[in-house]
Parts: sequence; C-alpha cells; structure tokens
Amino acid sequence: MMRALSALDRVINEVDQSLKTVFATPAGTGRPYPAENISEPEPLTDDERRISASLMRVNHAGEVAAQGLYRGQAVTAKRKDIRVQMEQSAAEENDHLYWCETRLHELGSHKSYLSPIWYWGSFSIGALAGLLGDKWSLGFVKETEDQVVRHLEKHINQLPARDLPDMAILQKMKEDEQHHAAVAVRAGGAKLPWVIRKISMPLTSKIMTTLSARI
Repeated sequence: MMRALSALDRVINEVDQSLKTVFATPAGTGRPYPAENISEPEPLTDDERRISASLMRVNHAGEVAAQGLYRGQAVTAKRKDIRVQMEQSAAEENDHLYWCETRLHELGSHKSYLSPIWYWGSFSIGALAGLLGDKWSLGFVKETEDQVVRHLEKHINQLPARDLPDMAILQKMKEDEQHHAAVAVRAGGAKLPWVIRKISMPLTSKIMTTLSARI
C-alpha cells in the first residue's frame, strides 16, 4: 500500500518538478514533435531567425509559467478529479515545453534566463487560485488559456512566412490550449471578475512577454 505523502514530501516533489521544468526535460505525453520533417522552403535570414527565436523564447517562457500555474493549482485543488485534470494538463503543457525548447535549439538560440521567476511566480498565483476554490481555479485556467490562444495567433501572424516549423508548432499548441479552456469550463469554471480578466492578467502577461523576448 502506498503511504501518504507528508508535507515535506510534497515540498520536495514540487521543488523537483520545478528543477525539471527549468533545467531539464520534464516528462510529457510522448506526442510527436509537430515540426518533425518540416523545414523552411528557403533558409531563414539572420533577421528572420532572430525574430523567430525571440517569439519562440516568449512561448517557451509561457510554457514554463503554465507548468508553475498548473502545479500550484493541483497542490491546492479541493477535489481529486480537479487535481488529476490539472496534472494531465501539465503533462500536455510539458509537450509544448519540449517542442519550444527543441525549436530554440534548431534556431541556435536560448531559453529565457528568467525561467525560475516565471515558474515560481506562476506557481504562487496558481496555488492562490486553488485556495479560493476549484470553480475560481478552473475559471483562471479558462481565462489564461483564452489569452494564450490570442497570444499564439498574434505570434503566428508575426512569424516570417517561410518559418513553417514554428507555424506547425504554434498551431498545435493553440489547439491544445483551446481544448484545456473547454475542459475547464465543462468542469465548472467560473467567470473571473472584470478587473482580473482585463487588467491584472494582461498586465502580468505583458511584463513576462516583454522581458522574456530579450532576456
């Protein structure tokens, strides 16, 4: 029989998860890399490569933040089924993390050096959302994923036209985020207050995207 985890066990587990997310390759679902066997019709110019790398670095930072968010929400979820749902979404987001990191390597670029901040800042927000109750935590997932979808659509339009690998990756990520938002609504997610949806969350996102694009 599996023993119950102590508070210290859970803390150690979360620290381990954060280290895997930021410094290693965390376990995903094993889905194929969307850009496998896809290449640019012509090599990207140096300027195009810089644009694509900057956008993908922002997306990678977003996936680091998503890991922190889902892990924080899972820790404080009241219902077991909600916790399992959060953990499954986190595994699927790990796929995104791997895809973004792989593409950054292909572009000869690097991840954001601020990844630990993105992870633990989001973990704290996710844990707080979970403490407020499952319906608010799920509502936070819904609004977060809606904003991520809009962000991905913007990036798809900003990519160099010949960067087909990035387009394939971002399109698949967009589909997953839409699915996660729909799952959160079906599970009972509540609509967040206007000030959180329209001011707090967009402002936080703007800070992260601006800094991670450069650092």
